[in-house]
Amino acid sequence: MRPLQISPDTAVKLAAKLNVPLEHLMHMPQHILLAKLAELAKSEASEASEATEAPEKKEERKGE
Repeated sequence: MRPLQISPDTAVKLAAKLNVPLEHLMHMPQHILLAKLAELAKSEASEASEATEAPEKKEERKGE
């Protein structure tokens, strides 16, 4: 199995985001990496939507 074809800078950033050692990331099978990236994107999207919903709910409560 060959290492992933990504730049060193990208590899360092991905390893930090995914909380895995750089060596593990570079030899991770592509389908597993894509699954982890999808999981990360999903969690970040849910966090972002929660952050935008919180101020709206506070405004609704003030109006009551």
